Amino acid sequence: MTQNDIVQKLWNLCDVLRDDGINYSDYVTELVLLLFVKMEYENTQAGLLNAHALPEWARWPELTGRSVLELLNYYRQMLLDLTKSDDRLIAVICTDAQTRLREPRHLEQLIRDLDRIDWFSAQRDGLGDLYEGLLEKNANETKSGAGQYFTPRQVLQCRETAWD
Repeated sequence: MTQNDIVQKLWNLCDVLRDDGINYSDYVTELVLLLFVKMEYENTQAGLLNAHALPEWARWPELTGRSVLELLNYYRQMLLDLTKSDDRLIAVICTDAQTRLREPRHLEQLIRDLDRIDWFSAQRDGLGDLYEGLLEKNANETKSGAGQYFTPRQVLQCRETAWD
């Protein structure tokens, strides 16, 4: 799976967020919270982390195994409980973590779709590049108005060359 494929899949997830009334400024937060839980689990399972940093009740299978009826309430409580974690790093990462999702079916769709993405190839390509790809897609959306905050990589490279 290429970086562009992953960016497109993440952008499609932003459609789910928009359908739930979430705006661009909250897209990244919503996706990062879920990605943190997913990637912590995958890295531990692959032996890249010595042990789970997240408690058992906050791991990815706890989200994928829940019914849609209980999923959103469970996720909200999980985020709240993680802010109180004894592990200072987890507590800091999750400070003020909350979801703005209102529809359990949208959370279920996000989890299901994130579960299908190969995150090891995403890490190889660079998570920053994925973020940049999402930012570029949003900048190209005529109604978002976010283009004023995005400078295409080609312009930055020309500017760097001019300064040399």
